[in-house]
Amino acid sequence: MNHPLRIATRKSPLALWQSEHVADRLRAAHPGLDVILVPMSTRGDEVLDRSLAAIGGKGLFLKELEIAMQRGEADCAVHSLKDVPMVLEPGFMLPAILARADHADAFVSNHYDDLDALPQGAMVGTSSLRRQAQLRARRPDLVLRDLRGNVNTRLAKLDAGEYDAIVLACAGLARLGFESRIRARLDAPAWLPAPAQGAIAIECRDDAPEIHALCAALDDAETRICVEAERAMNRALHGSCHVPVAAFARREGTQLDLQGLVGSSLDGRLVRAASEGTDPEALGIEVAERLLSQGARELIDAQ
Repeated sequence: MNHPLRIATRKSPLALWQSEHVADRLRAAHPGLDVILVPMSTRGDEVLDRSLAAIGGKGLFLKELEIAMQRGEADCAVHSLKDVPMVLEPGFMLPAILARADHADAFVSNHYDDLDALPQGAMVGTSSLRRQAQLRARRPDLVLRDLRGNVNTRLAKLDAGEYDAIVLACAGLARLGFESRIRARLDAPAWLPAPAQGAIAIECRDDAPEIHALCAALDDAETRICVEAERAMNRALHGSCHVPVAAFARREGTQLDLQGLVGSSLDGRLVRAASEGTDPEALGIEVAERLLSQGARELIDAQ
């Protein structure tokens, strides 16, 4: 390349950590490669007084980064894969999905050890409809309030006494050095994460083979096949930030085990399905069809 590899990234501490992690991995994979970050602000970061569902969904975290790549101001972008829409904008691809970190959600509280220890009517913060649906199913007595902002901001609001507990992703807390704040892991099969939670993805233009080749060195085949099944399920459900959809795939030998869930953030109704297979796309579609046969469409349309 006749210029440094430019990585577009959001400005939040977690996004910068993830992008610098990718930059370090690229420098290690390609000795002598010059890599720089291009920090940017996105609409998803700027509008914090409304839920993501109300302002257009998680794709708002990507748009400005994709425009920068289209304009030739950046060569690639780094994302939390759970924030990447199930269908990419035309002209883009994911040349690398890094090895997945902890997929689970984290129960974070300064006074209570786990979800079941919360008193009746406790205040819990989360901006995720998926988390709200599972919280309502398990503890319908809780008072749920939206919680936006970066990880540091959310922890500060908890510490200020605005919430009795909050729910975040384990991976994000660990990456920022806040692993000690995790009081309990909310894990499968009882509690399911967002599709692809814990995985970092690199996005680039599909007409940039040199960038594709550089980034592909970081691709983790095991993670990719699991998250492809989860994202295929979500895609078949037409899931988005507006719909509480959860999925988690695990591979044992040649077999993939996929668990899926669709819920209601309004009343905590949940439908669950699971299956095994070897083809991630076919498996995702199969689990989606099982969820739909149990009434998932009604829950999706009611959101």
